[in-house]
Amino acid sequence: MTDHFEVHDRDGAARLGELRLADPLRTPALVDEVLRDAGSLWAAEREVPEGDDAHLSVLPHRAAPTGTDQRVAEAFAPEPPDVDYPAAAVVTADTAADLGVDAYLLSGGPGLVDHAEAFVGSVIRTRAAIPGDTALYLAGCATPANVATLVYAGVDLVDSDFAHVRGTEGFYLTSDGEYFLEDLDELPCACTACQQGRDSFGPEDCAEHNVNALRAELATVRQRIRRGRLRDYVEGQARHEAFGTSVFRRLDRQYAYSEERTPVYRRNSMLAASEDSLRRVEIQRFADRVTSRYVPRFDDRPLVLVPCSARKPYSESQSHGQYHDAVRWRAHMVSMTSPIGVVPQELELTYPAQHYDSVVTGDWSATEIEFVTDVLVRYLQRADYPEVIAHVPPEGYREICERAEARLDGTEFTYTVADHPTTSDSLANLANALGGNDRYPKREREHNTVRAIADFFLGDGAGEELFSEDLRTDGRYPKLRAHEGGEHLATLVPQYGSLSFTLAGARHWLKSDAPTKRVEIDAFVPKGSVLAPGIVDADDDVRVGDEVVVEGPKAFAVGRAQMPGREMAESTRGVAVEVRHSEER
Repeated sequence: MTDHFEVHDRDGAARLGELRLADPLRTPALVDEVLRDAGSLWAAEREVPEGDDAHLSVLPHRAAPTGTDQRVAEAFAPEPPDVDYPAAAVVTADTAADLGVDAYLLSGGPGLVDHAEAFVGSVIRTRAAIPGDTALYLAGCATPANVATLVYAGVDLVDSDFAHVRGTEGFYLTSDGEYFLEDLDELPCACTACQQGRDSFGPEDCAEHNVNALRAELATVRQRIRRGRLRDYVEGQARHEAFGTSVFRRLDRQYAYSEERTPVYRRNSMLAASEDSLRRVEIQRFADRVTSRYVPRFDDRPLVLVPCSARKPYSESQSHGQYHDAVRWRAHMVSMTSPIGVVPQELELTYPAQHYDSVVTGDWSATEIEFVTDVLVRYLQRADYPEVIAHVPPEGYREICERAEARLDGTEFTYTVADHPTTSDSLANLANALGGNDRYPKREREHNTVRAIADFFLGDGAGEELFSEDLRTDGRYPKLRAHEGGEHLATLVPQYGSLSFTLAGARHWLKSDAPTKRVEIDAFVPKGSVLAPGIVDADDDVRVGDEVVVEGPKAFAVGRAQMPGREMAESTRGVAVEVRHSEER
């Protein structure tokens, strides 16, 4: 638990927070001016500091070098005293536990940033062992070039010690690396230290510049977190050094750690500018849910595979309008795209299907082809379409379809593109291939959309369990409302392609056999928000942005999760759920 640290916003493992001192410190941040260290017990016995609300006090400790045997580290780790002021305990990944402090200083920082595997493993293990509403401090290793990566991995606090020392040694640090000061003919910075010009610029000035650059980089990182765009920044910036690239690639392989902390949707678009984007949590999560949760309810109709479009949602693009005119609701349309894989028409609004921006060159890399092929194969193995029509261009898309066709025993594709998907001949081929198929009604399209979104967000089969044959929809797509038995149950949110439940919908949800996302609260009636101290328990599979049912002895409510379920259950500060509707029991 913590009394002096609070998380306000999240972007994956990175957080915007506040170290609640007499003069609050926005994190991620430098702790240089607020840190007081009681000292190492290796050198001598140390008194427990008196402490105050103006500083973060590091309690007496015995730091262990990176690689120390766990038994040794645990044997010599002191029991932290119980204090009532802002405090930090020094831990290793092996000795980390809930010690009742506000921050945890992970020892061996300089050694960890020289070894990406050790760094990622130590941060993940430490984060799993300490409460979610406490700060993680990594000392003696931050630079303008690596601090975004450190924060992306889950670090909240750093210091400028290493940057300052490098300056006194004659190394000029920037966000893209370091330079020998003597090799610089001019200074690529306009901070106060650099304004005097190169001629009179010495090592102490260089040290001051390095600290200024680190502080400025942290401001950039905080802004990126606010916008939900830190990953985009890290992907680009990490190219300047091997450590950064290795860290985010290793984090991508630690899917469980990153997925738990990544919102199910974001306010801003997602940039997919490299092959590394294919490994992003948002991409992998979408592909996984489409191939394991989504139920293809049009599989008694032909499947028409079409290319994606630059405009989103796809149905609003000129090319997809032409495909629709040829299909005329006689088949199920599914878009193929890199980096997402396949997008059924019912999920075209669902994050990140209408929120990504990719670099279009017309060329597909081998990695992209393999990824989309794999997703398409998994999708078709779950469906049972009577016919598969590939209305795709020859470059890239056709190769994917042919590879999928070869891997799917007994499935044959019909190819309808003569030269380009939107030419008259190609569109005529597509229309003719669907001859003899009747149009399915508007009601079926709308009902399948609502059910598909329930599958995607709640789990396999949720759409059928939650919405029976009595389902009725009104409104005009994409602003659909779902009703049953005269009750308004849920509304489709066009911005994110999610469902927003009413209280009646929440009660209906709990009575059904659909997978639930519950939050248990104490005996009070929430108004507006449920704070973490009021949470009794929460389902582990709750993610930021999920629709959740809130229950307590005195109240029943529905709203959106603002932190992962595990953090709700263990946090003592912060907004856990934004409540939309509530009632007293």
